[in-house]
Amino acid sequence: MHATYRAAILRDKLLELAEQLNTTSRTLVELAANHTATIVPSYTNGVAAQPNSYAHQLLGHAAGLDRDAQRIREAYARVDRSAMGTTVLNGTGWPLDRERMAEYLGFGAVVDNAYDASQISSMEHPVEVGSIVTSVALHSGNFVEDVLTQYAQTRPWILLEEGEGNTFVSSAMPQKRNPGLLNDTRSDASQAVTLAQGPVFQTHNITPGMPDPKEVDNNTEVVDAGIKALAGLDEVLKALVVSPERALEEVNSDWTASQEIADILMRDHGLPFREGHHVASEIVTFARSENIGPLQFPYPEAQRIYTESVAGTDNPQELPLTEAEFRAALDPVAIVNNRTTSGGSQPAEVERMITEARERLTAQDEWIGQRREHVATSLAELDEDFAGLRG
Repeated sequence: MHATYRAAILRDKLLELAEQLNTTSRTLVELAANHTATIVPSYTNGVAAQPNSYAHQLLGHAAGLDRDAQRIREAYARVDRSAMGTTVLNGTGWPLDRERMAEYLGFGAVVDNAYDASQISSMEHPVEVGSIVTSVALHSGNFVEDVLTQYAQTRPWILLEEGEGNTFVSSAMPQKRNPGLLNDTRSDASQAVTLAQGPVFQTHNITPGMPDPKEVDNNTEVVDAGIKALAGLDEVLKALVVSPERALEEVNSDWTASQEIADILMRDHGLPFREGHHVASEIVTFARSENIGPLQFPYPEAQRIYTESVAGTDNPQELPLTEAEFRAALDPVAIVNNRTTSGGSQPAEVERMITEARERLTAQDEWIGQRREHVATSLAELDEDFAGLRG
């Protein structure tokens, strides 16, 4: 019985987590839909790497949350099994109909092995659910940290809307607007990760059937912490203020488009990537030494650097790009829009991914509703039949 009611409670908490995850994910996808034309720098190793559309970047985060939704559905199927009737660990001599009891309690199936029901699977469930909460919290924290880095900049391209609990004025420094909502959400995500490790340590090195990881209040607290982190992330997403103009300016202030030069030299003109990469790198090195941005870079200097870089090779000895082609290669909007691979940043692919993300969210809503309706209908039938027995 203990294993049964613990599974029932954890099953309900998983649906609560799934619901908040869907709410937050929908906010994220709709934010992406509003920024299909916003060009921003994307970062690797903490450094601006390539131009991207903000929609494409946000949909990448949405894909991570979608995997969390998949994990919830998979875990739910394992938790949604009734241990009722297994008694302590090896069944009973009473002729109990375990399948009928499972139906009355709204479970999808029974735990097949009686020993597994109370000694093994009931210890696994909190660990598996904790791993899902960990993933949810890591995704939430990663996004928050990405935004937080902007607060270290003098001219950010993305911030929180001021006031309304999002930011607060420093008590000592009047120019500061501290991102309280970001800090709180990051802290909530860290707390969720911390609590989610509890079942792992409690289950480690104990014999089967011990009660350590099974305590309902502790495991409920783990899921609630994940829900809180997701709710905070939802608030963050709704409070974001993105400046497309400033974002594009940021992209054009550095050489995040330089890889396109190397790609064009290899793809269209046959240079080995290593040599094309060297040409692009030398252009960037010279530009930075002279404090020249990509929009202002002199075409004759590009020709000179190319000729010097390929000297002694079998490659064309003159830069095979016209000035117009060279300028186009450094245009971040063209780079983002002209990608051709599936899953890329080109508008058609972004629109496809938005449409499919919306469809998955609708399906997830339906799944949550179906699970809740099944449990409610089953319990109502139990109450009705029990009332009939009482006359």
